[in-house]
Amino acid sequence: MRRVKYRRKNRGYSAVEALVDAQKIVFSPMIFQTIGTMLDLGILKLIDKKPISANLIMEELQISEYAVNTVLESAQVFGVVDCDKEGLFSVTKLGKSFLYDQMTIVNFNFIRNCCYLGASEMTESFLREKPMGLKKFYKDGDTLYPLLPQMSEIFKKSWYEFDNYYSDNCFEEVYNIIASQHPEKFFDIGGNTGGFEKVCLVKNPNIDISMLDLKANIEVVSKNSQLKKCKFYSVNMLEEEPNLPKISGAVLMSQFLDCFSKAQIKRILENIKKSADKETKVYILEPFTDNQYFEASKLSLIEISLYFTCMANGNSKMYKKSEMIQLVKDAGLEVSNIYENIGTHEYTLLECSL
Repeated sequence: MRRVKYRRKNRGYSAVEALVDAQKIVFSPMIFQTIGTMLDLGILKLIDKKPISANLIMEELQISEYAVNTVLESAQVFGVVDCDKEGLFSVTKLGKSFLYDQMTIVNFNFIRNCCYLGASEMTESFLREKPMGLKKFYKDGDTLYPLLPQMSEIFKKSWYEFDNYYSDNCFEEVYNIIASQHPEKFFDIGGNTGGFEKVCLVKNPNIDISMLDLKANIEVVSKNSQLKKCKFYSVNMLEEEPNLPKISGAVLMSQFLDCFSKAQIKRILENIKKSADKETKVYILEPFTDNQYFEASKLSLIEISLYFTCMANGNSKMYKKSEMIQLVKDAGLEVSNIYENIGTHEYTLLECSL
């Protein structure tokens, strides 16, 4: 027995282990939906209160024996729940992530409610360079962004929670960095829900700040009472010559350029340069994939690229820091400062000079 154990320990990653991992990938859509079902029905939350038998779960939640036993078997084999010798189920550390870890919850709801259906169109999306999965929700649309206000409430809730979760806790630090340069004006391109503007107005109620975004979003966000002092411009940055205001001071693009292909990013930066005076500073805030401390963060970011493929636009991704710096140079700008470890999710702020 000892000799066999020694051989197993030193033989590395075996074909059998590879097959087990392969089956985990094959059946991952099923366990994903199983966890969703356990959350919907209250099973995971009930088990977490105290170890409990399958029969008591059926009683307390009024769910059939078939449903309870089937989802519990699936959850157990994937390590989401455990079962002791007395037949009592408990939630594992992995399972608790879906109940209490905010990043896991936000990511799960986003994938489930915004991406899951569209992911089936990944091949066509790559071939056509269009978000073919978007048609699962809205048949007539080239990109997701103008359609967001028309999406279902659960789609919008999951999308905005995901989008805001990562970048919102960066804004105070970003404001302090930019404000230390004493710009007369702030321009936020792709301002979304106005998170950065709200922080700026709290920090400095007299600030001169403008948000530039698509018309559909501006129509919604401009009604926010917290943003009465903010100026708004409806601009489509994908146009060859977008109708930009005269820009000076500081420009921020927070998690905005990852919504575009490399060619589009270069054109956006070139158009900003044309519309700005030469003293303007351009700030790019991104969670670059090659600048992450935690493996879970890097994994999440790389997989988010596939959301852009299937659902958002068909041609963008989460970029490496080295890629973005090269695009800045290609557009005729220069990276003058790099601020790292912004917020709690390893964001990087590139300060660029024209």
